[in-house]
Amino acid sequence: PPGEGGPFSPGLPGRSFSPSRLSDGAAAMPLYEGLGSGGEKTAVVIDLGAAFTKCGFAGETGPRCVIPSEIKKPGIPKPVKVVQYNINTEELYSYLKEFIHMLYFRHLLVNPRDRRVVIVESVLCPSHFRETLTRVLFKYFEVPSVLFAPSHLMSLLTLGINSAMVLDCGYTESLVLPIYEGIPVLNCWGALPLGGKAIHKELEYQLLEQSTVDTGATKGQSLPSVMGSVPEDIIEDIKVRTCFVSDLQRGLKIQAAKFNMDGSAERPAPPPDVDYPLDGEKILHVNGAVRDSVVEILFEQDNEEQSVATLILDSLLQCPIDTRKQLAENLVVMGGTAMLPGFLHRLMAEIRYLVEKPKYKETLAAKTFRVHNPPAKPNCVAWLGGAIFGALQDILGSRSVSKEYYNQTGRLPDWCCLNNPPLEMIFDVGKTPPPLMKRAFSTEK
Repeated sequence: PPGEGGPFSPGLPGRSFSPSRLSDGAAAMPLYEGLGSGGEKTAVVIDLGAAFTKCGFAGETGPRCVIPSEIKKPGIPKPVKVVQYNINTEELYSYLKEFIHMLYFRHLLVNPRDRRVVIVESVLCPSHFRETLTRVLFKYFEVPSVLFAPSHLMSLLTLGINSAMVLDCGYTESLVLPIYEGIPVLNCWGALPLGGKAIHKELEYQLLEQSTVDTGATKGQSLPSVMGSVPEDIIEDIKVRTCFVSDLQRGLKIQAAKFNMDGSAERPAPPPDVDYPLDGEKILHVNGAVRDSVVEILFEQDNEEQSVATLILDSLLQCPIDTRKQLAENLVVMGGTAMLPGFLHRLMAEIRYLVEKPKYKETLAAKTFRVHNPPAKPNCVAWLGGAIFGALQDILGSRSVSKEYYNQTGRLPDWCCLNNPPLEMIFDVGKTPPPLMKRAFSTEK
């Protein structure tokens, strides 16, 4: 309305008001275009997960798209995963190049040269992967600047708190990292290879062992006789649609029946069986017993008595004693695996159950555990934190690595590595060092 001075109001100097600009641009323009200081375009925020990539624009409330982190290669029937750490650099470079091209030109529909980039990454991301990713962004897409943001820290931005124990249950692993007063406590992290991938493997194993398939002609064939292995996207769909996490008492009974040595333990009554259509004529019978038992691998302790719940407690024990109470009362859980029905409830029950065990009872005084509820689905929490971070123009300006800096030094300052030489050692102090990033907007005169 006139007189209120909105972003498109005629009252602002130097802006012509045209209704057509609103209607044409609104669909394509990010939400807060023009609200950024000095009219700089909003940054692109990318969370490259092992299974799914979330991408969108800074300052928005959710990602524009969530797509599988994979590309189709001609001649290879299965899609190729983009996030691979053990392949050679040139191969990784070509995968990332193709994938990010798809992000920009099929999903985001913006010019990469115009917008800064925020990459939300895991603390365990190997240097060679992030260096290759940086090379793709700067050398191939020529983005103006890149900012790497640790995902555990970003999740705290969505809640506006300084300290928390953050658990990320992703595809390849579950990773816990305490953050105290905004600083990731890197020596207290813990990780286990328990995530979506482990559940998929277990689910496929149990389906091939127990489930039957009805085809048009014959009923009740065993699954291996129809297909040797089940494609991962089908496995994932079955997991999402049918599997769930039992409560603690029931889960303990399922585990007791699974590792039943003397045959005495009774398995609780399984949930109903589910018919899952594989295609037009094949129907897979998913046994009820499979639906609630696959997820137990996250909570049944391995030979070293470790599970997703012990990760949190063991990490707490490593933390300085005066931080423990605050961390225990501020748990944050994120990642796609945490979206399984009943996961959070079970995790908290496991923690409260384990705290009474002798191993933790003598050493951990913390008795109250509280979990936060971030304002996004668990799989998008880190992305949302990155989008909030990317909307802080001043910080984006001072913390990012600029194209000029990268072209002059060819390297990336590492936020989690303390032994990087400072700029003075790379350049003579007499010369002016390259601009780390020209501030997009600064409050300092």
